[in-house]
Amino acid sequence: MIDPGVPNDPLADADEAQRLARGVARWLRDLGYNSLAEFRLGNGRRADIAGLNRKGRFVIVEIKTSEADFRADEKWPEYLDFCDLFYFAVPEGFSHELLPDGHGIIVADAFGGAVIREPEELTMNAARRAAQTRRFALTASARLRALLDPRL
Repeated sequence: MIDPGVPNDPLADADEAQRLARGVARWLRDLGYNSLAEFRLGNGRRADIAGLNRKGRFVIVEIKTSEADFRADEKWPEYLDFCDLFYFAVPEGFSHELLPDGHGIIVADAFGGAVIREPEELTMNAARRAAQTRRFALTASARLRALLDPRL
């Protein structure tokens, strides 16, 4: 049996990631974004959290629970073409110096988040934005439908 109190325990990291995702979703809602967790992008990658606002702007938030989690992930740069703003969400005590310049940092918990560093603006391709907006709507609709009637 795995002891959830052991540092870098995958089960503990998963629980922490879920708590951070909840707080990030609340933070995004307060900023006027509707969000989806585990949102599949056009390149096949899955963003931890993707948010869309009324102006059609996308934000992607990559959750990192530990230094080991950050160092093991080499795919996050592939998300940058699919958003206008990109943030890392980390727990309190995470070393911000590990995270690359130019991208935002949110310190989050299960109840919300606070921006430590604002990201640089990115330019999203118009055709990609249109396709992603449709994908976002279809994904949200399918998830809602599955909640209302799991047999569909």
